[in-house]
Amino acid sequence: MQPSQVKSATRAIEILEYFKLSQQPRSMSELANDLSYPQSSTTVLLKTLVKLGYLNFDRRSRVYFPTPKVTSLGDWIPRALFGSGQILDALNDVHAATGEGIFIGAKNDVYLQYIKTRNSIHALRFHIDEGTIRPITRSAAGWMLMTTLSDDKIDNLVRRANIATANPAERVKVRDIMDRVTEIRARGYAHVANMPFAGGATIAVLLPVQVQGQPVTLALGGVVDRVKTNFDRYLAALQSAARSIRPERDFDTPIQIEL
Repeated sequence: MQPSQVKSATRAIEILEYFKLSQQPRSMSELANDLSYPQSSTTVLLKTLVKLGYLNFDRRSRVYFPTPKVTSLGDWIPRALFGSGQILDALNDVHAATGEGIFIGAKNDVYLQYIKTRNSIHALRFHIDEGTIRPITRSAAGWMLMTTLSDDKIDNLVRRANIATANPAERVKVRDIMDRVTEIRARGYAHVANMPFAGGATIAVLLPVQVQGQPVTLALGGVVDRVKTNFDRYLAALQSAARSIRPERDFDTPIQIEL
């Protein structure tokens, strides 16, 4: 694939993500200005998306808006990932009990990916978009997932994650991660403050099932002081939700830990 094709594919996704945030019809010039795209290539890309059926063009007002075909691309995914909904029920239970930001995390190569999120209802909060990825080495949820791997695989994963991490200050030592994983295995949960956000804290537990053959973690994130004050209650809510999940024959398999 040529670089120009890669750029066009990236921009097509960015346009759809832009509409997810704006949730309003937009003109070609608004899209080009907001996304810093050349107007000529923006016009071509929008016409292509209209021709493919992913955008509707209102010629009278000269604005674009996504069609239901965009929704149909992924409306089957939650069912494929979460089956009967036990995992989503667990996520919602913790959110109802704490009001904090709650997410389901999974390993995606050398990254942690937030595959399902519920945002905090508190006035002071952090926001994470569903689908966001970050280095697996720089997250309590990532460390929790690494407890399911053998030491050799953790070593390899950390080294590859460091190569993919552009900022040298964010690279980690294998020995430090090994020590963290050993500690997490012993206590059964992961916790960190001021990572990945300054002023934020995360608590994560492992769910007793796999999704699409991958371990998943249920985690809570919030402001450091609030998490510290409510730590025991928050951890209990996460652990109770995890215990409520039972493997289903056609949905998932019990978690297998590589030792």
